[in-house]
Amino acid sequence: MTSPGFLAVDSGGSGLRVAVGVPERETLVRREIREPVRTGARGIDPEHLLAQLLPVAPAMAAEAGVGELDTAVVGAAGFATLGDALRAELPGALARELGVRTVALAADAVTAYVGALGPRPGAVLAAGTGLIAVGTDLRDWRRADGWGHLLGDCGGGAWIGRAGLEAALRAHDGRDGGSAPLLAGAERQFGPVRGLPGLLYPRTDRPALLASFAPRVAACAGHDPVAAGILRAAARHMAESVVAVCPAAGTPDVALTGGLFAMGDPLLVPLREELARRLPHARQVPAEGDPLDGSVRIARALSAGRLPLPAETTMLCVIRDLHQRFVPGRGP
Repeated sequence: MTSPGFLAVDSGGSGLRVAVGVPERETLVRREIREPVRTGARGIDPEHLLAQLLPVAPAMAAEAGVGELDTAVVGAAGFATLGDALRAELPGALARELGVRTVALAADAVTAYVGALGPRPGAVLAAGTGLIAVGTDLRDWRRADGWGHLLGDCGGGAWIGRAGLEAALRAHDGRDGGSAPLLAGAERQFGPVRGLPGLLYPRTDRPALLASFAPRVAACAGHDPVAAGILRAAARHMAESVVAVCPAAGTPDVALTGGLFAMGDPLLVPLREELARRLPHARQVPAEGDPLDGSVRIARALSAGRLPLPAETTMLCVIRDLHQRFVPGRGP
């Protein structure tokens, strides 16, 4: 006998991760689609996202023993600032095509938060190529940074990589603040540093290319004071973002999530010191899961009829009773 189930999605810069499950069972069917959803003049493209999901969702539902997909949760990178078309069009499309009754659309920072901490007060720092901090007291969401590599993302992978390359170029020029180990690392990774402007500036994936140098900075930090100083500065920027969003009352939890923290102690030790100094009332805890886990948690909560998280249009938007407005396979 089949049961109603849910569809959970994490849409990021490298593509989609999708899970289908039944609320009362822990087992999930998972898929990964290595094609990022397009962003255009209208922001995140709902038609392209739907075109990615429709070929896989019915087969996943069948594999999971799901009779119908009652709930869908989509966490999307850029949703807070580029999600207008997604909010306007995706819920109705999911209702028509898959029979979904309830849809939640969320910023990927929110799903990262829920994956890491679940529905409890605190703050989560998500750091990879970019960086954003999100916090809640369960009444409102607060976010800090996440402005991209030109305007912010201070302390993120692209920021660290750019600072490391600047130190390499200073050493090349003979200016103060240069690092010979970082210069040697830059030339091993990219070739002669005189070619860096031509390599970097025309690239559309410039943030990722900058971030690719961040592990070199971490590798040099144990024996190079310039590299160690870059990571200490990154830790200060990260802590500033967490302080800006962390609830001031009670004993909130603080968690770290994202691929940047795989660099280990050269970054984590100064960051944990900064957080302990600036947020003595908070408790540092390990992240329980990732953004896809956050989408799954939200889907399970909606299926149970209770979502103890703040609903805000640009952060977490819930649309219910879609079956009263749309019939699967037909227009509204």
